[in-house]
Amino acid sequence: MLSEAMTALAAVGGTTVVQAASTDAWAGLRRQLGRWLGRGNPQRENAELERLDQTAGELETAAPAELERVRIRQEAAWQVRIETVLESLDGAERARAAEQLSALLGQRIPQGGVSAGQSGQAVGGNVDIRADHSSVAAWNMGSVTLGNPPQPGLPQG
Repeated sequence: MLSEAMTALAAVGGTTVVQAASTDAWAGLRRQLGRWLGRGNPQRENAELERLDQTAGELETAAPAELERVRIRQEAAWQVRIETVLESLDGAERARAAEQLSALLGQRIPQGGVSAGQSGQAVGGNVDIRADHSSVAAWNMGSVTLGNPPQPGLPQG
């Protein structure tokens, strides 16, 4: 059985695979993770690269209504795959593999530990959005049309 930290590392790995699949980081992550999963066995590495390609393909071709379900399924599958590899290793080798995986994933995790998809925004700290004097404040609201309603208590002009 894996420690809580290694299970969490595997979960980050699953999420990272799915998040990177449609980005410029994919080629590098794919290659490095394939090598890590293959553990020095070229045939196993090729099989893992094929699995990674299948994941990217499923995410790319998923219908918009199905995309979230596919993402969740793929994240879970890769978490289990990473856990399986870690569980197959003995104590010292498992610790080394976890360090390697953590370093590999650390190169992909944005500073502050936050990320966002296309057209999304993420902040690794506080966000304070304020509207004063009956105005509107928003962050990435999309297409918005605003009028100028009269302010209470002020003469209409």
